[in-house]
Amino acid sequence: MPENSAAAEVTAAGIARLAGVGRAAVSNWRRRYADFPRPVGGTATSPSFALAEVEQWLRAQGKLAEVPLRERVWQQVCAHPGGAVAALVEVGRALLVVRERPTDWLELSAVSDARLALLLPPVAEQLLTARLGPAHPLTAFDPEPATATGTARGPAGPGPAPLWRAAAELAAGGGARQAFEFLLGRYLDAHPRQYTRTPQGPAELMAALAGPARTALDPACGTGTLLRAARAAGARSLAAQDAAPELAALAALRLALDGAEEVRAAAGDSLRADAFPRAGADVALCHPPFNERNWGHEELAYDPRWEYGLPARAESELAWAQHCLARLREGGTAVLLMPPAAAARRSGRRIRADLLRRGALRAVVALPAGACGAGRPPPTCCSWTPPRRPPPRPRGGRRPPGPPCTARSPRPGPRTTGPAPPPNCRRAHWRCPWSPCSTRTSTSPPAVTCRRPAPTAAWPSWPPYGSGWTGPCTGRPS
Repeated sequence: MPENSAAAEVTAAGIARLAGVGRAAVSNWRRRYADFPRPVGGTATSPSFALAEVEQWLRAQGKLAEVPLRERVWQQVCAHPGGAVAALVEVGRALLVVRERPTDWLELSAVSDARLALLLPPVAEQLLTARLGPAHPLTAFDPEPATATGTARGPAGPGPAPLWRAAAELAAGGGARQAFEFLLGRYLDAHPRQYTRTPQGPAELMAALAGPARTALDPACGTGTLLRAARAAGARSLAAQDAAPELAALAALRLALDGAEEVRAAAGDSLRADAFPRAGADVALCHPPFNERNWGHEELAYDPRWEYGLPARAESELAWAQHCLARLREGGTAVLLMPPAAAARRSGRRIRADLLRRGALRAVVALPAGACGAGRPPPTCCSWTPPRRPPPRPRGGRRPPGPPCTARSPRPGPRTTGPAPPPNCRRAHWRCPWSPCSTRTSTSPPAVTCRRPAPTAAWPSWPPYGSGWTGPCTGRPS
């Protein structure tokens, strides 16, 4: 039995998994057998029991021959002194070494636990830097410094070495990726209210709506389910960011173990501290947090990402939609999972109208009830694409002047007899509306031929009607 299993605890659901029975059977054992282990923690409605005492009692009753390997590894994860998340990160480091450098792992596994705790972290860090970049989010979960006699957890202690060995043994049966998926799934199942998960079905639908792409971005990645679906659809370069450091670290490990060619992950709020301001992604997939009021409405009031308008405080979903549109290349596609209320709130009506008017919204897909879990309202899947931008204007902010045209005079009098205005003339008239008479050419570009009338009975003096004409025509539109 592992050394740290004595301090491990297990709930009634865990006991049922160990014995291969239902939870009702465990409740019956507690009532019928006086020697059933007493609770050592938890609450009155969900007590926890010492794993060693439970295993001993199950063997004595003939209800357990041997604890399955995956259950033993899971109990070691739960008994980790740093918590289950820290244990999963350490397991992911070891499994990445097992998957990417199996020869190095065989050499490392042959030494003692204390020596393994000293040698494995540098190898894992080198591999993580090569796969995730130097600023990967796992730096927040770096293991404690080790010495020749053990780790900082205690003198001559084995540290995480028994957990690494157990995880490698589990990976030998089904692969490193499957082993990590099992442990991560068990952790998420044990904390259903702490994390919002994206089911596999909606994730595959969103990746299919986005279409084939080379680069994919998820600014609220969670555990990386959407990016895994994008990789299955053909994406090679993945960029992930999440405000929760533990989720960013788990997503980075999950994507690296999944075999992605290039993974860039960061911890931080994408709206306030975007780690990929020049992403230029082909596809953006996002399952943002719903109904979040503290998304940065005040400090981001003048952010250039709000091309369609500043979202209201209660319209965090529209802020995420505009953020995804701003991080796409021209012609890219963003697919977001949004609540149905985001399409009906009065506070976001102007932004929604502008998105529709400019052609940014491509499709809205209503998902059935229960698509994101029982008891949750049915979400809506929206596909967006940035509209084509007009070509940039020349320096100075004005269109280049077209060729001069002859147009109708703005004043009463004889009309001009020149040719019809060219098609590219965008002005009502030019300041050369005089009737044909004496000819004069202006001196300022562009060259315009102006015809100055001679004094007549209609115009006895020059300039007519006190127009203030004092020099040649400038050729500029009025």
